[in-house]
Amino acid sequence: MAKANMSLTRNVMPTQDASVRAHNFDEVALGYSEEQAIDEAARCLNCKNMPCVDGCPVKIHIPEFISKIKEGDFEGAYQIINRSSSLPAVCGRVCPQETQCESKCVRGIKGESVGIGRLERFVADWHNTFASDAPVRPESNGHRVAVVGSGPSGLTCAGDLAKKGYEVTVFEALHTAGGVLVYGIPEFRLPKKIVAKEVDTLVALGVEIQTNVVIGKTLTVDELFEMGYEAVFIGSGAGLPNFMGILGEGLNGVYSANEFLTRSNLMKSYLSDSDTPIMKGGKVAVVGGGNVAMDAARTALRLGAEKVYIVYRRSMDELPARREEVEHAEEEGIEFRLLCNPTEIVGYHNPDDLRDPKNGFVTGMKCVRMELGEPDAKGRRRPVEIPNSEFEIEVDTVIMSIGTSPNPLIKSTTEGLEVNSRGGIIVNEDGLTSRRAVYAGGDAVTGAATVISAMGAGKVAAKAIDVALSK
Repeated sequence: MAKANMSLTRNVMPTQDASVRAHNFDEVALGYSEEQAIDEAARCLNCKNMPCVDGCPVKIHIPEFISKIKEGDFEGAYQIINRSSSLPAVCGRVCPQETQCESKCVRGIKGESVGIGRLERFVADWHNTFASDAPVRPESNGHRVAVVGSGPSGLTCAGDLAKKGYEVTVFEALHTAGGVLVYGIPEFRLPKKIVAKEVDTLVALGVEIQTNVVIGKTLTVDELFEMGYEAVFIGSGAGLPNFMGILGEGLNGVYSANEFLTRSNLMKSYLSDSDTPIMKGGKVAVVGGGNVAMDAARTALRLGAEKVYIVYRRSMDELPARREEVEHAEEEGIEFRLLCNPTEIVGYHNPDDLRDPKNGFVTGMKCVRMELGEPDAKGRRRPVEIPNSEFEIEVDTVIMSIGTSPNPLIKSTTEGLEVNSRGGIIVNEDGLTSRRAVYAGGDAVTGAATVISAMGAGKVAAKAIDVALSK
């Protein structure tokens, strides 16, 4: 057992040098060594009331797995995490631990909290590298469940049910399983092989994955029941991009962040020999301040942009992205144009260009300067336009990253499925929709949110499905 470590600061996460990583898609964070992991684990006080667990949406037994790390029992630590989470290698990389489990850590009162997320990543990576035993597939209980979408909520629901012996089929619209984990998060933050490994673990448990199946087109929810499935979980995400409605959004060179990242990820534009038609070079403006905006900006940089701007209408203090992602973006040379709001995307028209001459091509973006006024309904100070403050940024590409909404396809093809004014599926506390035996969770319910909150919703629904079908 490692000696207690009372350092007020956590072990630093090794990373690629910023000047190098800005030009490649290799993972930025390199992970703890065994020595670093044990030393960081020794900072945990093993609190009896476990406040960190209360901050975890999937209720991982955090002090218990950290104690195993202190002992050097890394596989034991993995098995403890695996009882609660089907995607530990993913969560260790992209979960916002600083606002969840780590925000409750007692060590954070007079210093930095324990690096819980970094330790989770270490344990999962160790298991994936060294463990050779395949998961034991439970005996079938004879019940069949369909899961729509292979993102974090769908995979979590599928994994929890498979562990209980359910025959689960996951239907994915795209050709690669993983949902937003593979098409929405860039390679340098979450390598595709990590997601594939997690999916393979679920397949070994008995989960069937069917890709290229669009529920609402290829099959309907009603047809799934006709095929013998006794319950359906909808975890189809929020893939419908939002736009500002300003002049010029139809110009060539304007992307939604959803489209931009999907092209980069699923069409492999991050590979040096890729011929995917996506921007190379030029100046790029990314509108928005969340994690997706950081991902889009840093991806554009790696795809050869000369200059990348983050354009956000509030200040750095209100920026919703994770601090780590913002710091990485700044280190890589991305420029933050804060307290700015776009008013028009401008361009030129080239009638000789056969792509779409009537729309033209981006040459710049007009903006106005903002100042912060009174707090809005969420407590954030409302941005107010400063009169006569117009200016223009010279850019060739504009990426809109101002949120997404649930795709209306499933609602429009499923009779009796109630949604709210934002298009989110309405559910009760168990994830049950207005349709009998139809459950939903994740972004399809809440709109764009975090991976771990989607996983939490998948767990809640899986528990409710098990209770319902076990009667």
